[in-house]
Amino acid sequence: MSDERKVCFVVMGFGKKTDYESGRTLDLDATFDAIIRPAVDAAGLRCIRADQIMHSGLIDLPMYDMLLRADLVIADISTGNVNAVYELGVRHALRPRSTIIMKESAGKLSFDLNHVSTLHYEHLGPDIGNREARRASAALQNLITQVMAEQKADSPVYTFLPKLRQPSLSDEEYEERLVEAETLQCQLSSRINEGDLAMRSSRPADAAKAFAAARKLKPDDPTLIQKLALATYKSKMPSETAALFEAKEIIGALDPEHSNDPETLGLAGAIQKNLWKLHRNRAHLDAAVRFYGRGFELMRDYYNGENLALCYDLRAEVQTDGAEATYDRMSAQKVRKAVIELLLELMARPSFADRKDRKWIHATMANCYFALGMMNDGETQERAFMEQNPSDWEIDSYKTGKQTAMQAKA
Repeated sequence: MSDERKVCFVVMGFGKKTDYESGRTLDLDATFDAIIRPAVDAAGLRCIRADQIMHSGLIDLPMYDMLLRADLVIADISTGNVNAVYELGVRHALRPRSTIIMKESAGKLSFDLNHVSTLHYEHLGPDIGNREARRASAALQNLITQVMAEQKADSPVYTFLPKLRQPSLSDEEYEERLVEAETLQCQLSSRINEGDLAMRSSRPADAAKAFAAARKLKPDDPTLIQKLALATYKSKMPSETAALFEAKEIIGALDPEHSNDPETLGLAGAIQKNLWKLHRNRAHLDAAVRFYGRGFELMRDYYNGENLALCYDLRAEVQTDGAEATYDRMSAQKVRKAVIELLLELMARPSFADRKDRKWIHATMANCYFALGMMNDGETQERAFMEQNPSDWEIDSYKTGKQTAMQAKA
């Protein structure tokens, strides 16, 4: 029996994307999972995400078919995603009504869309706080209900060309494409959820298997590549060295040497840092400094900043030139002070309690304070980190960083 519900087609980027207007990284999958999908489900529509029906990454016939036939299109144009903006334009050209635009509040709209009504929401760090997710999802549900009931023209094309006739197509393949997209979406979500659960349960080898299976469904998804690289090197299977080199190859698909994505740079830096610890090859340590440095200097990412400081300290220990060693130590302290200043500003915001990354903010603050010899402040932040119930692998990662930070203090 076919599903009789009306169809909502969601146009947006996927995974973690950097908004170069604001310099922040946003997890667009979190936007879909926490705001869009619940709102669409609650409004009683079938929810199909655009990237689930794209073939080989190309905008092709199924995409145009969906943009024409879907009863409702929601276009999230956060981070200035080129495909999403293009697909929104196609929808406006094909249908006079039932299109909703949404974006993250700190990003900028191009002037051509400034006059179009847009739903705004807020990311707290890369993710979305629980209260903001509930607020935005409820607002979107109300807007969906309103738009579907009123059926007013919302396309600038049909507004300014009121005599334009809407094109139409037959129903023959439409339902098949919907079912295919929903099936793929379900399979992909299941694999990702399986991998995320395994990571939270400190089973990185199992997580790597799940993320590898998910990547087969979406080979070029940056977020899946990042998740797979992290799980692979954390698994230490079949050996720690082999896992690191495999992870290095996986993250290489995102070209970290030229990337400005802080997640990619942080993973590439972590892999090189751990290879240095195992083999003491200076090239690995210099590469770690390079990756972490770009992630912090360009994007002000606190994870990259903390680890950049740690790698400066590690390099200072092996410098043969005294002036170079002094430079690395001074650079490490300067970076830590900048990270603390950055995070104190974040922690002072009313929205800090809703941030899902606050455990890592506390962990980073603790290690920076310890390295600067500010032991009481470090212990306060360490307790705050532990109160967030981190998993075993997260505690191990923190303790490794703390050990290096304490050595820097000494």
